[in-house]
Amino acid sequence: MIQINKNSIENIPVLTVVQAEKMNESVPTVVYYHGFNGEKESSLTIAYKIAEKGFRVILPDSIFHGERRGNASQSEMELAFWEIVIQNIQELNEIKSYLEAENLVIPGQIGIGGTSMGGITTYGALKTYSWVKAAAVLMGSPLMTAHAKKLIEKFNQANERQITQEEKVETMKRLEQFDLSLHTEKLANRPLFIWHGEKDPIVPVQYSETFYTEIENQYTKAENLQFIIEKGRTHNISRLSIEETAKWFEKHL
Repeated sequence: MIQINKNSIENIPVLTVVQAEKMNESVPTVVYYHGFNGEKESSLTIAYKIAEKGFRVILPDSIFHGERRGNASQSEMELAFWEIVIQNIQELNEIKSYLEAENLVIPGQIGIGGTSMGGITTYGALKTYSWVKAAAVLMGSPLMTAHAKKLIEKFNQANERQITQEEKVETMKRLEQFDLSLHTEKLANRPLFIWHGEKDPIVPVQYSETFYTEIENQYTKAENLQFIIEKGRTHNISRLSIEETAKWFEKHL
C-alpha cells in the first residue's frame, strides 16, 4: 500500500509518498518539483508511480505556491520566477540534510525530477550538486539564461511594469551559476532522462533538442541518457512520460 504523509522539512511544506512498510526505513529517494502555478499535490500521480517501484518521493511546495502561496499577484509571481527556481535549488540541500539526519535515505541514492519549472530546477540542481545520482526532466528548459531572456521579453510585452535592462543584466548574472547548459561537464555521465512534448508552446522543445545534441557525445555510457519527444503533446505530461520516469529511477537509482 502506498502511503501519503503531509509534513514540513525546514519550514518547507512537503508530501511524502512511499510504500507504507518503508515509511521509516532508509530507501532511495526522489525529490520531485512541480511546475509554475502548480503545487506539491500536482505531482501525486507521478510520485505514486515512482513510489510503487520502492522509492520514497518527496514533493515540496515552491515559494508562492501551494501552502506558501501567500498574497502575491500573478504578475508578482511571474517576476519572481527565477527567485523561485533558485530557492528550490537551495532548499534541496536542506531536504537532503534532513533525510540523512533522520536516516530516511540510503547514502548516495538521491534522485531529482521535475515538471516544467520543476524541470528547470532539476537542471540547476545537476549543475549545483554532484551528489544527485539520477535525474528526470519533463518539459523543462536546460538553457536557463536563454529561456530567461525569452520570459523577460514576454513579460515586458504583457505588463505595464517593465523589467529594466539593469534588472535583466543582474538576473542573467545570477542565473549563469546555475545554468547547466554553460557547464555540461558537470553532468559527469550521471543518468538523465528528458521528455518533451513535440508541440509545447510554453517551453519550446528546441531547448531540449539543442541541449541533447550537445551532451550526447559526452556520455560514455549511452544507457545513462534518454531523450523522448512525444508527438502531438503540448505543455502537459502524459501517461508515457510518467511511466518512463518511474522506469528510469527504477533502473538508475
